[in-house]
Amino acid sequence: MTSTDAPAAIAPAPPVLAEVVRSGFTEGHHRGSLVLLAADGSVERTLGDPDAPVFPRSSNKPMQAAAILRAGLELSGERLALAAASHSGEPFHLELVAKMLAEHGLSAADLRTPPDLPLDPVAAEAYLAAGNVRERITMNCSGKHAAMLAVCVRNGWDTASYLDPAHPLQLLVGQVVAEAAGEPVAAVGTDGCGAPLMAIGLTGLARAFRSFVLAETGSAERRVADAMRAHPEYVAGTRRPDTWLMTEVPGTLSKMGAEAVQAVALADGRALAFKIDDGSVRALGPVLARALELLGVDAPVVSRIGRAPLLGGAVEVGEIRATF
Repeated sequence: MTSTDAPAAIAPAPPVLAEVVRSGFTEGHHRGSLVLLAADGSVERTLGDPDAPVFPRSSNKPMQAAAILRAGLELSGERLALAAASHSGEPFHLELVAKMLAEHGLSAADLRTPPDLPLDPVAAEAYLAAGNVRERITMNCSGKHAAMLAVCVRNGWDTASYLDPAHPLQLLVGQVVAEAAGEPVAAVGTDGCGAPLMAIGLTGLARAFRSFVLAETGSAERRVADAMRAHPEYVAGTRRPDTWLMTEVPGTLSKMGAEAVQAVALADGRALAFKIDDGSVRALGPVLARALELLGVDAPVVSRIGRAPLLGGAVEVGEIRATF
């Protein structure tokens, strides 16, 4: 840099969304961006830069499931919910994934998910205690992958390359994501499960969830939303906030993603999306609970989701709490 060159502008740090308080002392912060949409779709509140593209990770799964329906696969009920899931690896999840594969002449060997343990810690302990090892079917995205493979079989598409970004299914997924978000896909990457991952802004993500709950009855988008809301235990698991929220606040569509991404739409079109910048899932509950409060959700489940105690010597000595 010469003496006449101006220093490069430094982007401001995202605002603090949550703080870590131990024994009355604030020992850390979690920064991020957030957007709240009113029932009419207008932006009600923002923090940080919710228009900057992010990888929504598994919060994109409803759009991926809608693309699978648009491609012609007939799915409904628990099967469709599982196609949009980050399941916990509980026995009922794994049993249905195996059935979905078998129904289309497929097996777990056709999956391209990385071998993994159940996502839920309780399920993982039981799985290991039974002498099992990491398997492709146990990975939390195996329901989505089973549905992707099934639609390939249905349409005569190549199953070996179903995760290629240029595959017909993945091109359709990109179209559905852009349509639902109301903005172009900013980048395409690779998700943890190996599937192509489309980047959009948090405002676009909130718009997408809103569009699913308000979609015309019978449309692919509404069918996905209805299946997820009717069978939330297949979307997540028996010990997960998405399940609690969709069960206890009727009409709500909720899906978290890795790296602390969360999107929610209420039945009347109010919606939210946020991302914790450092990817820490431990801050997700308190931030989600506060965002729901600001949207006017008054239900006991909000406090349950927001509770994030810190322990010291197996005794509660503090908490992670939202700061906005």
